[in-house]
Amino acid sequence: MNKNYRCIFFDLDHTLWDYETNSVTTLKEMFWLFGLHTLGSFGFNDFCTEFGQVNRQLWHLYDTGKIDSAEIRKSRFELILNRLGVVNNRLAQDLSAHYLAECPKKTALMPGATETLQYLKGRYRLSVITNGFNDVQLTKLTHTNLLPFFDHVVTSEQVGSKKPSPEIFRFALNKNRVLAREAIMVGDNPLTDIAGAAAAEIDAVLFSPDKPVQGCHALHQIHHLAELRTLL
Repeated sequence: MNKNYRCIFFDLDHTLWDYETNSVTTLKEMFWLFGLHTLGSFGFNDFCTEFGQVNRQLWHLYDTGKIDSAEIRKSRFELILNRLGVVNNRLAQDLSAHYLAECPKKTALMPGATETLQYLKGRYRLSVITNGFNDVQLTKLTHTNLLPFFDHVVTSEQVGSKKPSPEIFRFALNKNRVLAREAIMVGDNPLTDIAGAAAAEIDAVLFSPDKPVQGCHALHQIHHLAELRTLL
């Protein structure tokens, strides 16, 4: 691998911040706090399953430019409740507000995240590039004590464009005063992270902890963040 990198870009959700664990923890709290177990014949596992399916669908629509972030906030829990046979828009709004306020405060990280950043800090400039909401992502970074590792946090709301658009990557390059060949992207999403980086002529490493992803043109695929120590 090219040893002349000066800057590493990281995705946040599913790459450093353990989205699945933190989300399930929050949903479990909400299920009992809002008395969702009294509203029908569904249980927590049904609620959690519907959240996962709806959330993935909405974020895919957002990543591909078909909806905006406000639509995710507005529709996510309406759709989930509707699929469970509950029509209550006020409850859906309350669930959305609670989820957005509490989930980012959860502190589970992907294995090796802190140790890897400790190793890389000082050797490279480090930045986050994320399609997440400004306030939400900064809350995650603050509560997990990750914020001091990063020179910049670049969000799609801040830039006005989102991954996989090359504009957000170019914005991050300019922020760090590096050329494309001097940066490398680390992320879990083949479309937004890997293809997006490629469109900006930036090398990329796919983080895929479960299994290799076929047809992904990342420079490398890793299964644990600690592997970055030997690659960089």
